Amino acid sequence: MATCPECDAEIEVDEYDVDKGDLLSCPECGSNLEVTGLSPIELDVADDDDDDDEDDDEEKEKEESDEEELDIEEDDAEEEEDWDE
Repeated sequence: MATCPECDAEIEVDEYDVDKGDLLSCPECGSNLEVTGLSPIELDVADDDDDDDEDDDEEKEKEESDEEELDIEEDDAEEEEDWDE
C-alpha cells in the first residue's frame, strides 16, 4: 500500500508491477503521482510536463510566425530596391 501525498488516500500498488519514475493517478483525488521509491512504495506529486509542452508549442508557433513576417518584410524591401535601380 502507498499513500497519496495530496489527499492521504491509501493506494494499492504492487511493487512488482511498477518501476521508479512510473506515473499513476490517485483514484480518490485524481492527482498525477510519480513512483519515487520502490521498497516501500513512495509516491510524490508528478510534475505537469504536459502543460509545459503546450506552452513550448505556443512559443514555437509565435517564433515561426515572427520569422515568416520578417521574411515577408525582407522580400518587400528587396522588391523596393529593384524599383529604385
